[in-house]
Amino acid sequence: MAGELLLTSSLEECVFIRPRELAAMQAAGMASVRDLLFMLPRRYEDRRMFDRYDSLSSGVPVCLRGRVVDVGWKGWGGRGGKGRGRYVEAVLADEQSLGQARFSCLWFSMPGVARMLCAGQEMIVYGRMKPYGKKLSMVHPDFEIIREGDEQSIHLNRIVPVYGGRMGIAVRRLREIVWETLSRLSPAPEPEVYEFVPDTPCKTALRDLHFPETAEARDRARRRFALEECLAQQLNVAYRRRRADEMPGMRTAGSSHLVKDLADSLPFELTEAQKRCVREIYRDMKAPRSMNRLLQGDVGSGKTLVALCAMLLAVEHGYSAVMMAPTQILAEQHYLKFRQMLDKLDVPVSLVTADRKEESHVSFGKQGGIVVGTHALLYGKNVPERVGLVVIDEQHKFGVNQREKLIDREERPDVLVMTATPIPRTLTLTFYGELDVSILDGVPGGRGAVVTAIRTEKDKGKVLAFVRNQLEEGRQIYVVSPLIDGEDSRKGKAVTKEWDEWKALLPHVDVGLLHGRMSSEEKEAVMKDFRSNRISVLVSTTVVEVGVDVPNATVMVVEDADRFGLSQLHQLRGRVGRGAQESWCFLMAEPNERLTTLCGTNDGFEIARKDLELRGPGEFLGTVQHGAGFLSGLAADGRLLAETQQCMRELRQNPNYHQEYEQVLAQAQQRFAARLPRFSRRCSASGE
Repeated sequence: MAGELLLTSSLEECVFIRPRELAAMQAAGMASVRDLLFMLPRRYEDRRMFDRYDSLSSGVPVCLRGRVVDVGWKGWGGRGGKGRGRYVEAVLADEQSLGQARFSCLWFSMPGVARMLCAGQEMIVYGRMKPYGKKLSMVHPDFEIIREGDEQSIHLNRIVPVYGGRMGIAVRRLREIVWETLSRLSPAPEPEVYEFVPDTPCKTALRDLHFPETAEARDRARRRFALEECLAQQLNVAYRRRRADEMPGMRTAGSSHLVKDLADSLPFELTEAQKRCVREIYRDMKAPRSMNRLLQGDVGSGKTLVALCAMLLAVEHGYSAVMMAPTQILAEQHYLKFRQMLDKLDVPVSLVTADRKEESHVSFGKQGGIVVGTHALLYGKNVPERVGLVVIDEQHKFGVNQREKLIDREERPDVLVMTATPIPRTLTLTFYGELDVSILDGVPGGRGAVVTAIRTEKDKGKVLAFVRNQLEEGRQIYVVSPLIDGEDSRKGKAVTKEWDEWKALLPHVDVGLLHGRMSSEEKEAVMKDFRSNRISVLVSTTVVEVGVDVPNATVMVVEDADRFGLSQLHQLRGRVGRGAQESWCFLMAEPNERLTTLCGTNDGFEIARKDLELRGPGEFLGTVQHGAGFLSGLAADGRLLAETQQCMRELRQNPNYHQEYEQVLAQAQQRFAARLPRFSRRCSASGE
């Protein structure tokens, strides 16, 4: 067929794409037909049968078809009738409903909509019906105007893909471009395109992905590409594992006298899980190859103490150890705690942040020392030359490039990355397969239980009474809000406003304020006062999410708790219950499935599994931390991961494995570079 396209064809060969559209696609990073066809539909609308307005309930996303009977400006406003409080309202008659029920669609601050609509037009609208005034209305719905001839077009009477409008190209036009591209796609195999999952040819699956005949065909296509992406992730891991095994290392541990001295000086005994993890790290550091280990544990499981033991192993062997923390508050807390714990061991400890550099009274001698810092460790001469161990705290808070900059040295140090965000075992193997994993599955003794409860706005008085009772007993309180200012009230309560309210509610109590825009001196002063109990109530943003340790704090109130992810709420809850007293976490929000899950368990691994199920896995290896790609919503499926492992085994059993492995690596780099940045960079650097 003349004008046939290949997946590897340039977008310039698509003569049906207009110049302005081509420029927009190229600006969005699209260069080939493959790039275009791997643009996922944001959702699908089944336009073979529409919802009926007379059978709807509030808050449910629906797709309706109706005829415009009236459109115009409503509400009140200033000059020109289009000021504050004005909105465009279109009244539609739903011909699918009994008696042709009417419903309204509202658009605020969108005058262009009024120019696009007129009475008599047929429309498809998608959105949620919500109470507005005395009736249910659709506010800011997605909409598409039905044109003459659409009954026989790709826009009606089928399952229709809906794409995001990030390129400035109308959804309807994008659908036409993708359809035309698929119709001109050559069915012949392409030697330059590796079929990751040969049972279902890629081109067939792409047609089902964009324009499926049935919902089952769509789901099969999504699963097929999810398997492909999962396989690419595994290839990425296998590549990095091979590179790590080939990396020359150095023995960074000899004896363990300092660790024993530290353990003897503590007023408590290490848990069995902590002892096991220290032994695993010790074996790695004594070996000639570089250590690459993930220390994974739940909130409050004692990861920092294990990391300190690892750093002492390096220090005793004459190396320096570096710990990078995601926030200045956490770095300063580690620094102060390490100085206190190591005071009698004569181990030098230094602090490096963006605007502060501080050293303990012990100077660096023949033995190494410990340097604790933030991103400032990445710049200048803030890191000693002879580094034997790099510890990265809360590793998911750092970008891939940042981690590599600290690790990539002439003599590659041992690496220990820590996370308090538990990850289900299947995903740990999938995304961290190049790392050896140590799991802290115990909690140090002497910790009080944490009770978690959901409270609505009408319960605020009872929560306040409980807080006052705790304050009378000498305890301290956290109040967490999602915003700093009131710049967007739709996204939650502002911490500055909450601070004013809590000061008014508790006039005889010192109420502190903490957020990310404060200077480091201000933040340090507030935290110092809170640790010493000069501040009884700390109103804060999520800067207290990780690492902050105040055993006397027994209550946390999380405002607009439904604005946070499950794992983040679990992290926040971990700020209380660090002493021997029973503690409480109040989630201020309307009940929902996520919050109920949090109330039902303190097991971080179970919470992570549920969070994965609800939000998708995100980009564990890249820079995006929310659900994305074909894996979103599918990676929690153990069968999918089992299929991936089977594909990997079959690939290794292939007699042409090494040749195909390189081909698959190149294909994975091309297709998944945006989601696997570390992989693409390293392949390019190594020439593989």
